[in-house]
Amino acid sequence: MRCLFNGLLLSFLLTAAGVAAQETRSYQVFQFPADRIPGIDGKTDDWKIVPDSYTVGMDQLWDDSKKHPVADPANLNVKVKVGWVKGMNRLYFLYEAYDNYWDFSLPDLHNDIFEVVVDGDRSGGPFIDRFHPNKELSLMEAYFSFHGVHAQNYHIFTPAEGKDWAMLWGPQSWLKDLPYANSASNYKFKPGEGGKYTLEFWITPFDYASARGPACSTESLLTEGKDIGLSWAVIDYDDVNAKAHKGFWNLSKEHTMYGNASYLLPFRLMPLEPQFKKQLEANWSFKVLDMDRRMVAFKDESTGKVNSWKWDFGDGTTSEEQHPVHSYQLPDHYVVTLWVSGPDGKAKRTKVWDVAVK
Repeated sequence: MRCLFNGLLLSFLLTAAGVAAQETRSYQVFQFPADRIPGIDGKTDDWKIVPDSYTVGMDQLWDDSKKHPVADPANLNVKVKVGWVKGMNRLYFLYEAYDNYWDFSLPDLHNDIFEVVVDGDRSGGPFIDRFHPNKELSLMEAYFSFHGVHAQNYHIFTPAEGKDWAMLWGPQSWLKDLPYANSASNYKFKPGEGGKYTLEFWITPFDYASARGPACSTESLLTEGKDIGLSWAVIDYDDVNAKAHKGFWNLSKEHTMYGNASYLLPFRLMPLEPQFKKQLEANWSFKVLDMDRRMVAFKDESTGKVNSWKWDFGDGTTSEEQHPVHSYQLPDHYVVTLWVSGPDGKAKRTKVWDVAVK
């Protein structure tokens, strides 16, 4: 109950904050086929199927520290691809970068960083301690109750040697570890040298990420066609002795996107590209509406052009409706089949003993 109360309180505070939305650039998240989910090994092979149109390059970033009026690929050059898999609440990233000076010898935040901010349900608004609308709270009170709760910020060390791959900015440090995240990188340079760096990782966005842990938290539900809030910045150091970074290359046009999700960009979770789709595929789901009356609702989820359906409910009865509701006379577990047909052929899907009533 306390978890629910905290979530309702947060929603009220965000509404009260009344932060305006940002400009309207938008991007796309590539859908990986279920049989081609990228392995996390720091290599790019699994990403060759992703069209170049999904790449977000250096031309989309700007240095909002105003130290560099334009990007110089001889100094820093990055490109990012983002992917997802239908049925999984994960965002996959491929980060490829060339830097003429990789700064990563110190144990603190002085490190070249890929800073990723995600708001899985685009609830928007501030989400870090010092932006809390209730200024009566101490920073640590705001940190544990508010920071990183409805949107998350990952400071990813590029590369990370002798420390965690990322700092999850907030009290939810469990978010950067399995089963909620994973990463691998590939590089050959030493601190202070130049070279190419490849990072592959996935993260799990949360609509409500509690400091109390996963049991009091709610994953963002990623579904086809949904827009999520996402942005990133590349923090570039070029001198291990310097106190300040040499560039803050931001995808958002608002510097404070790092702590205000209203300044993130919409990224759409795209359907499969045409070359990965079957012309016709039968599929369906079901829901028991009334166990006492053994009433089951069936939902056609076939893809492709379908103009006829035939259901066999496994008890000797059939239906030609697209989404039938059927009542079973006897308790049992049933073998149910759906046949579909259309201009591209025929297909069927059988589920063995999934449908069970008592």
